[in-house]
Amino acid sequence: MEYELAKHYLPHDTPMVMIQNVHLIDNEQCICSVEVSRQSILAPFLNDQFALPNYYAIELMAQTIGVWNGYHGQKNEHQTKIGMLLGGRSIDLSVTQFPLNSLLMIQAKLILHDNKLASFECQLTIDDTCVATGRLNVYEPDKSELAVLFGKPRLGE
Repeated sequence: MEYELAKHYLPHDTPMVMIQNVHLIDNEQCICSVEVSRQSILAPFLNDQFALPNYYAIELMAQTIGVWNGYHGQKNEHQTKIGMLLGGRSIDLSVTQFPLNSLLMIQAKLILHDNKLASFECQLTIDDTCVATGRLNVYEPDKSELAVLFGKPRLGE
Protein backbone atom coordinates (compact mmCIF):
# COMPACT_ATOMS: atom_id res chain seq x y z
CA MET A 1 0.00 0.00 0.00
CA GLU A 2 1.18 3.53 -0.73
CA TYR A 3 0.89 6.25 1.88
CA GLU A 4 1.06 10.03 1.81
CA LEU A 5 4.09 11.77 3.31
CA ALA A 6 4.02 11.89 7.10
CA LYS A 7 3.04 15.59 7.15
CA HIS A 8 -0.31 14.62 5.62
CA TYR A 9 -1.27 12.78 8.82
CA LEU A 10 0.13 15.26 11.36
CA PRO A 11 -1.40 18.50 12.66
CA HIS A 12 2.08 20.14 12.60
CA ASP A 13 3.50 22.77 10.29
CA THR A 14 7.04 23.10 8.94
CA PRO A 15 9.61 23.10 10.48
CA MET A 16 8.09 20.98 13.25
CA VAL A 17 7.34 17.97 11.04
CA MET A 18 10.40 15.83 11.68
CA ILE A 19 9.59 12.58 9.89
CA GLN A 20 9.09 12.18 6.19
CA ASN A 21 8.14 8.81 4.78
CA VAL A 22 5.48 6.36 5.88
CA HIS A 23 6.19 2.69 5.19
CA LEU A 24 3.46 0.84 7.09
CA ILE A 25 0.36 1.59 9.10
CA ASP A 26 -1.99 -1.05 10.41
CA ASN A 27 -4.12 -1.47 13.54
CA GLU A 28 -1.13 -2.32 15.71
CA GLN A 29 1.85 -0.36 14.40
CA CYS A 30 3.33 2.40 12.29
CA ILE A 31 6.73 2.55 10.60
CA CYS A 32 8.15 5.85 9.34
CA SER A 33 11.56 7.12 8.28
CA VAL A 34 13.62 10.23 7.78
CA GLU A 35 17.12 10.85 6.49
CA VAL A 36 19.66 12.85 8.44
CA SER A 37 21.06 15.21 5.81
CA ARG A 38 21.70 18.86 5.18
CA GLN A 39 18.82 18.87 2.67
CA SER A 40 16.24 16.90 4.67
CA ILE A 41 13.48 18.18 6.90
CA LEU A 42 15.85 17.57 9.83
CA ALA A 43 18.39 20.14 8.57
CA PRO A 44 17.30 22.90 11.01
CA PHE A 45 17.93 20.56 13.95
CA LEU A 46 21.42 19.30 13.07
CA ASN A 47 24.34 20.14 15.35
CA ASP A 48 27.78 21.51 14.40
CA GLN A 49 28.86 18.05 13.16
CA PHE A 50 25.71 17.92 10.96
CA ALA A 51 24.37 15.07 13.09
CA LEU A 52 21.04 14.89 14.90
CA PRO A 53 21.38 14.80 18.71
CA ASN A 54 19.92 11.63 20.22
CA TYR A 55 17.31 13.43 22.33
CA TYR A 56 15.30 14.04 19.14
CA ALA A 57 14.51 10.31 19.16
CA ILE A 58 11.58 10.89 21.52
CA GLU A 59 10.00 13.45 19.17
CA LEU A 60 10.55 11.17 16.17
CA MET A 61 8.81 8.36 18.05
CA ALA A 62 5.98 10.67 19.13
CA GLN A 63 5.45 11.88 15.56
CA THR A 64 5.34 8.29 14.32
CA ILE A 65 2.56 7.71 16.84
CA GLY A 66 0.92 10.89 15.53
CA VAL A 67 1.03 9.50 11.99
CA TRP A 68 -0.65 6.29 13.23
CA ASN A 69 -3.37 8.32 14.94
CA GLY A 70 -3.84 10.75 12.04
CA TYR A 71 -4.10 7.92 9.52
CA HIS A 72 -6.77 6.13 11.53
CA GLY A 73 -8.63 9.37 12.16
CA GLN A 74 -8.69 10.22 8.46
CA LYS A 75 -9.69 6.67 7.61
CA ASN A 76 -12.72 7.17 9.85
CA GLU A 77 -13.36 10.60 8.31
CA HIS A 78 -12.28 12.55 11.39
CA GLN A 79 -10.14 15.67 11.35
CA THR A 80 -6.48 15.15 12.31
CA LYS A 81 -6.25 15.98 16.00
CA ILE A 82 -3.47 17.25 18.17
CA GLY A 83 -1.97 14.73 20.56
CA MET A 84 0.08 15.20 23.67
CA LEU A 85 3.09 13.25 24.84
CA LEU A 86 2.49 12.47 28.51
CA GLY A 87 5.84 10.84 29.07
CA GLY A 88 8.20 8.05 28.30
CA ARG A 89 9.44 5.01 30.18
CA SER A 90 12.52 2.90 29.72
CA ILE A 91 14.02 5.32 27.21
CA ASP A 92 17.32 3.82 26.08
CA LEU A 93 19.60 5.69 23.69
CA SER A 94 22.72 3.76 22.68
CA VAL A 95 24.31 6.56 20.64
CA THR A 96 24.81 10.26 21.42
CA GLN A 97 23.83 11.41 17.94
CA PHE A 98 22.47 10.13 14.66
CA PRO A 99 25.14 10.66 11.99
CA LEU A 100 24.90 12.62 8.77
CA ASN A 101 23.49 10.60 5.85
CA SER A 102 21.92 7.94 8.06
CA LEU A 103 18.39 6.72 7.44
CA LEU A 104 16.38 6.60 10.65
CA MET A 105 13.60 4.00 10.72
CA ILE A 106 11.07 4.58 13.49
CA GLN A 107 8.57 1.95 14.59
CA ALA A 108 5.74 2.42 17.07
CA LYS A 109 3.80 -0.66 18.25
CA LEU A 110 0.51 -0.19 20.06
CA ILE A 111 0.43 -1.71 23.54
CA LEU A 112 -2.69 -0.12 25.02
CA HIS A 113 -5.44 2.07 23.62
CA ASP A 114 -8.24 3.24 25.90
CA ASN A 115 -10.44 6.02 24.56
CA LYS A 116 -8.07 9.05 24.51
CA LEU A 117 -5.04 7.45 26.16
CA ALA A 118 -2.55 5.13 24.44
CA SER A 119 0.82 3.53 25.06
CA PHE A 120 3.31 2.51 22.36
CA GLU A 121 6.54 0.55 22.41
CA CYS A 122 8.91 2.38 20.06
CA GLN A 123 12.27 1.80 18.50
CA LEU A 124 14.57 3.67 16.18
CA THR A 125 17.03 1.82 13.96
CA ILE A 126 19.89 2.74 11.66
CA ASP A 127 20.96 0.05 9.15
CA ASP A 128 18.92 -2.59 11.04
CA THR A 129 20.71 -1.71 14.31
CA CYS A 130 18.45 -0.56 17.12
CA VAL A 131 19.85 2.69 18.55
CA ALA A 132 16.88 3.93 20.62
CA THR A 133 13.92 2.34 22.39
CA GLY A 134 11.21 3.50 24.74
CA ARG A 135 7.58 3.26 25.75
CA LEU A 136 5.66 6.48 25.10
CA ASN A 137 2.34 7.38 26.66
CA VAL A 138 0.15 9.77 24.69
CA TYR A 139 -3.16 11.54 25.20
CA GLU A 140 -5.65 13.05 22.78
CA PRO A 141 -7.38 16.03 24.44
CA ASP A 142 -10.81 17.14 23.32
CA LYS A 143 -11.66 20.71 22.29
CA SER A 144 -12.64 21.86 25.78
CA GLU A 145 -9.41 20.51 27.28
CA LEU A 146 -7.38 22.27 24.58
CA ALA A 147 -9.24 25.51 25.31
CA VAL A 148 -8.28 25.27 28.98
CA LEU A 149 -4.66 24.40 28.14
CA PHE A 150 -4.26 27.27 25.69
CA GLY A 151 -6.17 29.81 27.77
CA LYS A 152 -9.21 30.20 25.57
CA PRO A 153 -12.40 30.83 27.53
CA ARG A 154 -15.10 28.21 27.37
CA LEU A 155 -18.71 29.07 26.57
CA GLY A 156 -20.52 30.56 29.57
CA GLU A 157 -17.39 31.92 31.26
